[in-house]
Amino acid sequence: MKLGLFSLLCSGIFIFDSHQDGSLQCKKIPGSVSLPVLEKKGDITLGGLFSLHDSVVVPSLSFTSTPPPTQCTRFNFRTFRWMQTMIFAIEEINREGKLLPNITLGYKIYDSCSTPHQALKAAVELMGSDKSAGVDGKTQNKSNCRGTVSAVIGDGGSTQSLVVARFLGVFHVPQVSYFSSCACLSDKKNFPAFLRTMPSDFFQVDALVQLVKHFGWTWVGVIAGDDAYGRGGANIFAQEVRKLGACVALHEIIPKNRAQAAISSIISNIRSSAARVILVFAVEQDAAALFDEVLRTGLTGIQWLASEAWSTAAVLSTPQKYHKILQGSMGFAIRRADIPGLQDFLLRLKPSSPDAHADPFLAPFWEEAFQCSLGTQAEGQENNVTGKRPCTGTESLSSITNIYSDVSQLRISYNVYKAVYAIVHALKRLRSCVKGEGPFSQQACSDAEKTQPWQLLHYLKQVRYLTSFGDEIKFDENGDPAAMYDLVNWQLRENGEMEFITIGKFDETSTFANQKLQIQEEYILWNGNQTRVPLSVCSNICPPGTRKAIRPNFPICCHDCVVCAAGEISNQTDAIECARCLPEFWSNAERTACIPKQVEFLSFSDSMGITLMAISLIGSFSTCVVVIIFSCYKNTPIVRANNSELSFLLLVSLTLCFLCSLTFIGQPSKWSCMLRHTAFGITFVLCVSCILGKTIVVLIAFKATLPGNSVIKWFGPAQQKAIIIFCTLIQAVICTVWLVVAPPTPRRLMPRESAIVILLCDEGSYVAFALVLGYIGLLACLCLFLAFLARKLPDNFNEARIITFSMLIFCAVWVAFIPAYISSPGKYSTVTEVFAILASSYGLLCCIFLPKCYIILLRPHKNTRKYLMSNAASARF
Repeated sequence: MKLGLFSLLCSGIFIFDSHQDGSLQCKKIPGSVSLPVLEKKGDITLGGLFSLHDSVVVPSLSFTSTPPPTQCTRFNFRTFRWMQTMIFAIEEINREGKLLPNITLGYKIYDSCSTPHQALKAAVELMGSDKSAGVDGKTQNKSNCRGTVSAVIGDGGSTQSLVVARFLGVFHVPQVSYFSSCACLSDKKNFPAFLRTMPSDFFQVDALVQLVKHFGWTWVGVIAGDDAYGRGGANIFAQEVRKLGACVALHEIIPKNRAQAAISSIISNIRSSAARVILVFAVEQDAAALFDEVLRTGLTGIQWLASEAWSTAAVLSTPQKYHKILQGSMGFAIRRADIPGLQDFLLRLKPSSPDAHADPFLAPFWEEAFQCSLGTQAEGQENNVTGKRPCTGTESLSSITNIYSDVSQLRISYNVYKAVYAIVHALKRLRSCVKGEGPFSQQACSDAEKTQPWQLLHYLKQVRYLTSFGDEIKFDENGDPAAMYDLVNWQLRENGEMEFITIGKFDETSTFANQKLQIQEEYILWNGNQTRVPLSVCSNICPPGTRKAIRPNFPICCHDCVVCAAGEISNQTDAIECARCLPEFWSNAERTACIPKQVEFLSFSDSMGITLMAISLIGSFSTCVVVIIFSCYKNTPIVRANNSELSFLLLVSLTLCFLCSLTFIGQPSKWSCMLRHTAFGITFVLCVSCILGKTIVVLIAFKATLPGNSVIKWFGPAQQKAIIIFCTLIQAVICTVWLVVAPPTPRRLMPRESAIVILLCDEGSYVAFALVLGYIGLLACLCLFLAFLARKLPDNFNEARIITFSMLIFCAVWVAFIPAYISSPGKYSTVTEVFAILASSYGLLCCIFLPKCYIILLRPHKNTRKYLMSNAASARF
């Protein structure tokens, strides 16, 4: 049979075989050695599996002789307390007699020595130890493979429970573990008879992930023990953390042989990862091996997160050598309880007690606790005699302090206590069942002698009761209890002792997901006695005003912080992307808020506006000075010879040209936009019309000197005024139509890539604007053409050369204005237009009137009729 071969290979004690009647029987292998057992008879017997030792010495097998008994080493006081708690609970139930009246509970307890092989051996002995008498009255090494055990409490380690659960599941013997938390054990297909009072690692991982999320850690390391508990829990944690968007900085395994080279490599990887928060998902023995290497290499500054297996382990909290690195550590522990009477029960043990000779585990415990030798040793246990003083028999457990007698952190012990009571409540329901109910068909189910494990399993799955401490105990469909954890923080007392401070709790049964984890942060002390939450990130947190940019070929948590582009903001830390501001807003210098864009226009307060305004006023003042000079010298030949009326009208129009440039400065409004373009168009046409009139007068005056020419009578003062009015009226009509059909209006330009709102006057109709400029250009070109024709006329009063030069400047300025105006951004287009107005105005003023003023003021001898006539006569010859 496969089952028989499996058990033969694994246990080396029993082999299973089937009889002709089909019953499954067990036969003990000759020469095999039974394991030490602590046993007490009762009507119903409960099995117990406890890892009282931490390791096994592997013997050297020669295969030529019987293998020596298994030698277990490193006695564990904590597990011994768990075992005593089971005995305490059973004796308490027997003493009170309320749950199972007239029934006495017994127990059979084995040491699994923290190894799957030894745990399987113990499970096989529990199932195959019901010996029967033969025909000759001698004991036979066979049984019905059911044994006298109705249920098994244990084992502690997940790896051991995996092996035991597969074996017991074949016989449907209930197994209730008090410390096995591997999520894999929730699989009822592979482990149909497995239940536990220890929450599944799935819930523990959920709590740890919520803790990581709460404190914003995105770069977390994971170190696991090389067993089902460590690997399973660490893998689930890594998967769930990644779902949060966090990253696993390193994922290392502590080898079971705890080789220094391998653990040293783990420490090196911790240093290189730059992770400051490390979860150690391992049993306390593996965690101790890791922290020994941490001490040796001097690694500090790490915030350690503890899995439940060592979150309150005295083997790590008691030795002062660990205090420096583990102070501030944090982890989840199952709920604790104070069990009345337990401490007195623990302290009453003595080797001289009546039952001491039947307890194979008391002697190694006593010898380890008091470092003495009782002179005897149990079979299969480590020799503790050599090198130790004899025990006096007067030793008292109350005189020493160790983890065994410390009942301040009864967490796993409470789980053992609850496991015993869960089985007893199931037995109570089984005893009170009615024929034909449940799974029993027509069987009578009230006889304790006929209680079958599979019957008990049925009621154990349905058990539901309140402990004396008010906790409700029940199992879900996977055999798991409700998950409730205390969040503990390792803090040093003033006396140098480590204290576990409860700083929060995790309740998986909470209705609201955001209320599962509750933390009192004000009570937390972090590693290094700090009160500030440690930062553990691959990259620094991106402050507001920046966004995260993923680094190529790096985990998602590793990123660079890129400043938001102009016009975009981020107002939170670690922003994924920057938000673009609305068109009328722009980002501030820090890129954290959108502020209204700065309105830009050519104002009287900025330097450009002030400069242009000053130039305009100077030009208009200069023109007024010329008017005054011409008024004072209006009867002089040089003023009269150049048509003084047109000169005065030209000076007035130039003054208006200088002043109309001021309408382009200041915040654009509906009226200022209409005024600036019409005033500019009309005043410039008036100015150019005057120059055109003067040019025509020069040409006509020359023609009039020829004999028989009477054309001068058609260009008298009235006709000159009519020409000016007519030319100006045409521009006035164009401007009027422009204002009626599509008037210039203020407009706000809000370019996406600019921090300013450009406030300007929109022309309304580009055609009308082109007609205004084109008409001015037409008159200027006509004036230039006529002046060019009259440039060589032999007349001392000839202004043709001056007009030609001034109109060349005028046309050059406005030809250059067109491309400059189109290409100038924002207010600079307005500046270009004002500059063109002022430049052309100054060109006309300086070219036409400056030479005359020079003669009038500085060369008065030339401003005489005699001088002018003499120059004119010499010019003719």
